[in-house]
Amino acid sequence: MLLNARQVERAMGKERIILLAIEDITQRKQIEDMLAESLERYRKVFDTSKDGILLFEKDGLTIRHVNPAIEAMLEYPKEELVGNNLEDIVFPDDIGSYQEIKQTLNEAGILHYRAARIKKKTGQVLDTDIYMIDKTDLVQCVIGNISKRKQAEESLYSSNEKFRSIMDNIGIGVALISPAMKILEMNHQMRQWFPDIDLNNSPVCYRAFINPPREEICEYCSTCKTLEDGQVYEDTTATSQSGSMRSYRIISSPLTNLQGEVTAAIEMVEDITERLNLQAQLTQAQKMESVGRLAGGVAHDYNNISSIIIGFSELALEKVEQDDPVHDDLMEIYTAANRSTDITRQLLAFARQQTIAPKVLDLNDIIESMLKMLRRLIGEDIDLVWLPGSGVWPVKLDPSQVDQIMANLCVNARDAITDVGRMSIETKNISFDEEYCADHAGFVSGEYVMLAVSDDGSGIAPEALDKIFEPFFSTKGLDQGTGLGLSTVYGIAKQNNGFINVYSEPEKGTTIKIYLPRHTGQAVEVHSEKTLEIPLSKGETLLLVEDDASILKLGKRILKNLGYIVLSANSPSEAIKLTEDHADEINLLITDVVMPEMNGRELSEQLRTICPDFKTLFMSGYTANVIAHRGVLEDGVCFMSKPFSKKDMAFKVREVLDGAKDKTHA
Repeated sequence: MLLNARQVERAMGKERIILLAIEDITQRKQIEDMLAESLERYRKVFDTSKDGILLFEKDGLTIRHVNPAIEAMLEYPKEELVGNNLEDIVFPDDIGSYQEIKQTLNEAGILHYRAARIKKKTGQVLDTDIYMIDKTDLVQCVIGNISKRKQAEESLYSSNEKFRSIMDNIGIGVALISPAMKILEMNHQMRQWFPDIDLNNSPVCYRAFINPPREEICEYCSTCKTLEDGQVYEDTTATSQSGSMRSYRIISSPLTNLQGEVTAAIEMVEDITERLNLQAQLTQAQKMESVGRLAGGVAHDYNNISSIIIGFSELALEKVEQDDPVHDDLMEIYTAANRSTDITRQLLAFARQQTIAPKVLDLNDIIESMLKMLRRLIGEDIDLVWLPGSGVWPVKLDPSQVDQIMANLCVNARDAITDVGRMSIETKNISFDEEYCADHAGFVSGEYVMLAVSDDGSGIAPEALDKIFEPFFSTKGLDQGTGLGLSTVYGIAKQNNGFINVYSEPEKGTTIKIYLPRHTGQAVEVHSEKTLEIPLSKGETLLLVEDDASILKLGKRILKNLGYIVLSANSPSEAIKLTEDHADEINLLITDVVMPEMNGRELSEQLRTICPDFKTLFMSGYTANVIAHRGVLEDGVCFMSKPFSKKDMAFKVREVLDGAKDKTHA
């Protein structure tokens, strides 16, 4: 209660009267307490707010009060803010003029500036969010520093742009799939691979990548599994695009919210078509290499046996008259042994173990010299067209290998043609750059001479194309071929650092192209051996070294029949002893390459310390790296392949003995 007392005088007399007034102020007191409490609470908020607060006059924008937060935000002390004009700290471009602020506050009582800039005492600019509220006598201005938030937003935007740039420039496709199995988003690579997919129509699942799109949800796919249990799954699929099949590897990963719930699946799609092709090529190459090693090993042993059969058959035939019934039997043995020798030679060619003596050749010249023989080989019903390229570069390979290539390719082309047909042989210069080779599997960059043999025959079935270079694989009927023709060509191309490609369509024909590396050098003229008379000895003494007793016996008899004086040894140690005893007599060393104790090259070098003037002829059933690198002989190395006939040995021995200089050793 509020008690008020005052003294009054009566109007008619002189007495003093005390007037008492009692007023109930409970409600007013409550209001005053509430107001005081509100003011105290406002003061606490004003003083402790993290946002800057200042009060200014609406008329003139003069700052009257500031809180500690605005002092810290602007780095101005209170004394420098109070009494200053608001426009001194806020850029004029970011807020309206005095009249605009006043008018807006009169009409609405509130004014909001988003991302307005204010300046600190240091001159640094802050991005802020400003609320101005009309408080009748003063205007309350709340300033929130959003610089960090804006930086975070800009950083997030930049990060999103970087992420989008990365996603659109990586070599894999990325798609976002909803729980309803709808495609929500795809990156640039995915849109490039599948341009027909319209996100506005939201196709079902990534299986829509397969043309035509599926209508039903495929619950067995990796996407469904990921959306169901939140695990990562991998799958592969294939689709026909631009007339060819493309294979894709798809990894499905979950996208989860804070509660761990799967909200979408992220599909990472990789085109693995080329990788699968390369893996298939590698597997094929490894298989060919394994078969080649097996073929080379078999051929080595078989050559030794063939040498004995051929050699002793020849010796026996010389002693038997032609009208003797035994003569025909011996001829059958001799012919069969020679046929088996041809098969062995083809196996060695495939295995790249055929010993060769490369020469720099003009491919046009050597093929032209063969045309007459090739026309006889293919028959009169087939039109053979020769298309030599102009100015064809030289190549370096063994002339006998050109014979093998042409014979095998022309026979295959002939057999593919029924009745009449056409065959063409073409050469030309061609260059491949790395960019071209990157898009064409099997091609190697560089300059090449292309040799192509084409026919308009039956062609090769697609399922057989991957097997045509395998030895003994044949599409011909029984007893119509050995299956070694193309494998021989393949081995020759590889041995000479070239490569081979086949283009074929069923019932339209086949083109086989061989690419041989360009060689910078002068081509030599290759002469065929026309001499039929077997050359004999001129009184020379030969040292024959062979660890196989049967071949040693055969070689000794052949050489003696040719008139040579022969010293024979079945081991290197015995050969050394014979050389010491006959140092001044030996004109030629004939030695096997692979032997116990030491190889043929080592034996030759050691014997030269005893007898430096003799020449050396190596012989072997297969290539040995001691005399040849990958089957290619060094210039000047004299070599004779097993099996050999009497004629082969006679010519080779005479060639070495009559040579102007022995270049076997450096």
